Amino acid sequence: MNQFEVLADPVRRRIVELLAPGERTAGELTIAIGEEFGISQPAVSNQLRILRETGLASAQRRGSTRLYALQPEALDEVDAWLQRQRRFWDQRLDALGTELSRGRKEES
Repeated sequence: MNQFEVLADPVRRRIVELLAPGERTAGELTIAIGEEFGISQPAVSNQLRILRETGLASAQRRGSTRLYALQPEALDEVDAWLQRQRRFWDQRLDALGTELSRGRKEES
């Protein structure tokens, strides 16, 4: 499973968003995701496992707590793809902005 397939799932995407600011415990993630999506602890654990196995998240045990962290380098493939798309759209959006400006000037 590649990063695009992993992030296509809204639950996993939300977990990545929750991890972006910093580490979160498995319990915190389970509560947040369970409340938002109405899924059970085992279902959240399964999504966390997928994120770990694909390298998007890491888990570290601290006592009886498991802390999850985002692995930003795992998003490099997604970022590279977005950069290529952004260049394409930036040119077209700039051209659209120019045309819209011309239209406003002609209306005045």
